[in-house]
Amino acid sequence: MSFGAPSLLLLLPLVLAIHLFASLVLLHKKQKLARMFSSSHRDRIRQQPVPELNLLRMMLSTLGIGLVTFALSRPQWGYTWRDANREGLDLVVAIDTSNSMRANDFTPTRLQRAKWGVEDLVQELKGDRIGLVAFAGEGVMQCPMTLDYGAFLMHLQDLFPGIVPRGGTNLESALTTALENLEEATEADQVVLLITDGENHTGDLEGVTDTLKDRGIRVFAIGVGTPEGSLIPLNQAGNDFLKNRMDEVVKSSLDEGTLKSLTSATGGLYVRATPRDFGVEAILREGLAPLKRAQLENQRVQEMEERYQIFLALGLGLLFLEQVVRVPALMWNRRRSV
Repeated sequence: MSFGAPSLLLLLPLVLAIHLFASLVLLHKKQKLARMFSSSHRDRIRQQPVPELNLLRMMLSTLGIGLVTFALSRPQWGYTWRDANREGLDLVVAIDTSNSMRANDFTPTRLQRAKWGVEDLVQELKGDRIGLVAFAGEGVMQCPMTLDYGAFLMHLQDLFPGIVPRGGTNLESALTTALENLEEATEADQVVLLITDGENHTGDLEGVTDTLKDRGIRVFAIGVGTPEGSLIPLNQAGNDFLKNRMDEVVKSSLDEGTLKSLTSATGGLYVRATPRDFGVEAILREGLAPLKRAQLENQRVQEMEERYQIFLALGLGLLFLEQVVRVPALMWNRRRSV
């Protein structure tokens, strides 16, 4: 047995606790009544002169409420098969993992904010295939194209500055790696989402840009950083910063010109991230939403059978029976009062 809403099972102990408390209160009242009046007087003033029926009613109401509460957790067993048609597009997320992404002009770092932004993006995807490229001095495919968003997010969490051994920032290699993992001649639109500060130390973007245009692949880019730049801390204390070969402290600035040129040439979209708005909403609304989606996969999937109706019917039945049992007690009251 499985449950569609297992968290609601936590209500069961609460229901039992409430009924236990009510039982203790009732018992306390009876004991207090016994100390105050004789048995003959108690029979005259008792509201419910049939104790057995009181106990039965409490048992019925407890079981009834318990079963209704259990039904809310949506118990399931057995399954049926159905055909699932997935429609979507292909999206490769390429994230800069060079040392410049250690900069803390975005709290806590540029890279961590990028990872959080991509997590928000994945939550909005429905049927789109997604892959992950990490790049610095070269691009490395971390997660091939997949519909398994859980697996993608696990690879995303593993990213850290330096995961790609070769230093620097090579946008050409990042885009080439993304291209190698996108199928040619697909009906669905294809997108590369580039998340970087835009600094391109090596590589020729002209050639890869022409390939992207020829294949109709759009590049969307989120620029992470500030134009005025930021130092690159090498430890959490922030007292040691990245230096170049001349032993000069390196300052990393956002290069929007490269990213704007790249996205414009491929019919994409450029968004500058800010500490308050990483730009995911704009990418979803203005970039991905208008694109063409096609059937990517047709597969049979299992659907668990909902069985909550059984427990709901039993619970409501017991609660109805509890009210029915109340009638003999009321009739007994009338006879005693005549």
